[in-house]
Amino acid sequence: MAPRPIPPPTSYGVTRSTEVPLYWAKYGARGKPPMVVLHGGPGAHHDYLLPQMLALTDVHGGRELLFYDQRGGGRSKTGSQEPITWQTHVRDLAAVIGEFDLEWSPIVGYSWGGMLALLYAAESIRAKRHGPPLLLIDPAPISRQYRRQFEQEFARRQQSPDVERLRAELAESHLRERDLDAYRQRNFELSVAGYFADPRSAQDLTPFRVTARVQQSVWDSLGDFDLSADESLASYFESTLVVHGRQDPIPLASSEALAKHMGARLVVLENCGHVPYVEQPAALFGAIESFLEWDSTQP
Repeated sequence: MAPRPIPPPTSYGVTRSTEVPLYWAKYGARGKPPMVVLHGGPGAHHDYLLPQMLALTDVHGGRELLFYDQRGGGRSKTGSQEPITWQTHVRDLAAVIGEFDLEWSPIVGYSWGGMLALLYAAESIRAKRHGPPLLLIDPAPISRQYRRQFEQEFARRQQSPDVERLRAELAESHLRERDLDAYRQRNFELSVAGYFADPRSAQDLTPFRVTARVQQSVWDSLGDFDLSADESLASYFESTLVVHGRQDPIPLASSEALAKHMGARLVVLENCGHVPYVEQPAALFGAIESFLEWDSTQP
């Protein structure tokens, strides 16, 4: 099945304040403070979150959303061979937030985007800057140990009988000969089926590509990381929500440790893997709505 069409942004362009121009796109009507949405990867691009994540434009009385392609991926690719590191991405995010006057706006971080939001928050504390509320959706593993567990579990799932059966069904369908575009779409969906609680739910997805060089350089730059040992995050007093699918190949224990370390609110979604905006959208956006309503009442 072809992915649903993505509506055009209300505005788009490239940043002026970053070291290299980064492509950005806005969706939704202006109303309450906008939110910046950080895609996963690293090395990917924002539009694979669409159209499903545009449901955020309707939460809490209506929100404008700012997406941007992080450096090295999508429409923000660069010909430079200079390594892109986590510090590179944090500097870019700080510049984007300043350029669009988002210092008081919530950050929504999905997967690696959740990790980026945490790294930005930690740097903000160390620099004695204001940090925004964080809404972290199935954030990337917070330590090298949890990342290794994730990699092993995802590989196991991709080799599981359920996924092998779906691959066999695709081969037997002769879809490649009948409709090459549909075959490529289905082949992509099966390449990420291990992220889902039920691999059959990997449908109607917007394909994406990851720039492997960027992904590798960012993870290498983190070294033997462990955010649960970062005292800056322990003293991050802004509101934080962590949402995690119970069947995510990223260990739930990673988000549990993060929430405990930060004193954050943790919501666990049942029958849900790593893609809650597809698997459990009502539960995901309901949790975000409740959090924003609660946060707006805090002094």
